[in-house]
Amino acid sequence: MNVLSNNILHVAAATLTVAAVLTSCETDLKEVDRIAAIQAEEPVDISQGVTVVYSDSAKVKARMTAPEMRHYNVKEPYYEFQKGVTIIFFDDIGKETQRITSDYAIQKEVQELTEFRGNVVITRADGSIIKTEELIYDQKANIFYNHVSIEAYFKDGRGNFMGSSFQSDGNFENIEVQNSTGLYIFEEGQGPTFR
Repeated sequence: MNVLSNNILHVAAATLTVAAVLTSCETDLKEVDRIAAIQAEEPVDISQGVTVVYSDSAKVKARMTAPEMRHYNVKEPYYEFQKGVTIIFFDDIGKETQRITSDYAIQKEVQELTEFRGNVVITRADGSIIKTEELIYDQKANIFYNHVSIEAYFKDGRGNFMGSSFQSDGNFENIEVQNSTGLYIFEEGQGPTFR
């Protein structure tokens, strides 16, 4: 093989290498542009398999788990849990006091409101269960409330009730139910006196 043929082969090989690199860079740049366009349309950070622990003075107060958490970086930022959420609350000695599960939740940072929607279930440590389709937590006032029907079941079998809406303190100890109806079984010597 002569020197001219050898040089032509080197030039051809170099040209193919440069063309391959440029094509690869162009593909990578197109992918970067595509991802940037998605982020520009929807400024969101998505996390999978999330566990968040809330503590105060080195004591765990609550633990939240969710299959997916979306944080929207907009003027009024918020977190969205499109695939459901579970929050477990603990007392000062680490014992579970209650838990909330729902199919969907949204936490609005500026308003300090968290809304739970779809199959919302509140389970108390004593086994009592409250079911509803909507639950709103006002962090500033430390109250839970809703505007839709609610059902409550007491584990001890002493009764159940339903209502059109409710409001409660943050520990679900003082619950006010609007338009309530229900069944309550009194033990002997308890309850109202009829004369």
